[in-house]
Amino acid sequence: MQTKTVFFVCVKTRYEEPKVQNLEHWLARMSQFQARADDLSFTYFPQSYRWSHGLLIGLNSAPWGGAEIGEVHRIGLRLQNCVGDDQAWFREWAREAADVEAKGREALADGRRATAAGYLMRAANYYHVGERFLHPKSDGLEAYRRGVESFRDAAACVTRPKIESVEIPFEGKTLPALLVHAEQRGGARRPAMVYFDGFDITKEIQYFKGVADLAARGITCLIVDGPGNGESVRFRDMYLRYDTESYGTAAYEFLAARPDIDSKRIGVMAISLGGYYAPRAASLEQRFACCIAWGAQWDYHATWKERFEKLDRNTLLSLSVPWQHLLWILNAKTRDEAMKKLENFRLDGVVQKMTCPFLLVHGEGDEQVPLSLAQHCFDRVGSKNKVLKVFTRAEGGYHHCQIDNASIGVAYMWDWLESVLEPQR
Repeated sequence: MQTKTVFFVCVKTRYEEPKVQNLEHWLARMSQFQARADDLSFTYFPQSYRWSHGLLIGLNSAPWGGAEIGEVHRIGLRLQNCVGDDQAWFREWAREAADVEAKGREALADGRRATAAGYLMRAANYYHVGERFLHPKSDGLEAYRRGVESFRDAAACVTRPKIESVEIPFEGKTLPALLVHAEQRGGARRPAMVYFDGFDITKEIQYFKGVADLAARGITCLIVDGPGNGESVRFRDMYLRYDTESYGTAAYEFLAARPDIDSKRIGVMAISLGGYYAPRAASLEQRFACCIAWGAQWDYHATWKERFEKLDRNTLLSLSVPWQHLLWILNAKTRDEAMKKLENFRLDGVVQKMTCPFLLVHGEGDEQVPLSLAQHCFDRVGSKNKVLKVFTRAEGGYHHCQIDNASIGVAYMWDWLESVLEPQR
């Protein structure tokens, strides 16, 4: 991925070669990220980990209504000569999103609500996937807002699953969330999962990672834009914080107060950097009935110390967004300030306190977080009932958070949740 200055400017027509500044330097850096010949994942942009990962975030939402392969391919074709130009990335995803949204709005005006929902769901996902790389964020805020509105209007058109936009009281403010209702399978009170984001994604993107399937299995899901994520950081000045148990408790109590939720069967999960959020929350808010870390973390301060050292050696990193995203979500002006704010983002001395059933899901080929770190964390979790699932190259899902095969990762996690939360009773 690109981690320092963008080294070229892409012209707007896709039929011309990009105009390149400092070509020799750019080629030397980009050559570090040629995809391995034996890599079995779908690598749309072989010269860019970040762009290939970003396109997969859009594409692998297709099983749950977040993408159409033909639309994503059209975006990719327009970007073939623009790799590394994050303004072009934003422009082309937003362009496709606006076109898809317009078709959805037309269908809605004609009373074709099911058709409208399909278009608007995809538009929401495209807007948010396109906005992720932008820094500063100001250029993309309107597109981001349109994504939120498109998803909200799509949700109003569907009944399976039923989706509500809700607000969770937290320290005098509220956290925006999506409440995805379980389909009835057992008693009147349903089990539920609190689902937090990661480093750089949103509750709308998270919905397209199999949440409808979880609802079909009889488990309600509360997808939350916590501090540092989604709407909370973009529109409410709520920045990333280490004490995830604080807003974890707020989400737990929001669900526990509902008459349709069994307060003894509420779990917590999160993805990627959420491998820090959820284990900390479950370790220190012990009313949670279970915990899933979709991707491991251990010492986030040490992780970024190593990353910055590599950047200073002019080494490109396998990251999902530009490194400056870290400063933005922490409300830090410098790397030193960010590192100071990361000092408490450590799980040692915390996960040893966990007692609930725990599942850690990781890929053996994860390029962002090594498998050895996942094993290190897992070994120190205090729960007696704990499972480490490692997806291998042979079976697929072996990259970061199963970005190369989200379906098998989701199926494994939801099977485990059914065994723990027992939605059938």
